[in-house]
Amino acid sequence: MAVPYTEQELITFVTGRTGLDAAAVRLVLKHAQTYIDQANARSKGEAEIDGDELTDYVLGRPDVKLNELQVEAILEAEMEFLIDKGVAGYDD
Repeated sequence: MAVPYTEQELITFVTGRTGLDAAAVRLVLKHAQTYIDQANARSKGEAEIDGDELTDYVLGRPDVKLNELQVEAILEAEMEFLIDKGVAGYDD
């Protein structure tokens, strides 16, 4: 069962895990959500998201000034948080 959470809880968790500032985390998560929303719209449901493609998409945004390892760290910490909250999981 999913546990409710706030965006601030997510940001605090990710910044704590990555050591990156909240503005950078928010920016990466905003672009990641845009990618996921577009993928879901194309699939007319819940799409499977490839982590490498998601990372490449975020890195391709002109306002993202982080490197690949930093973006991956943010996305991995977000996934860890969402799994802990029962909101997301990995397909086998």
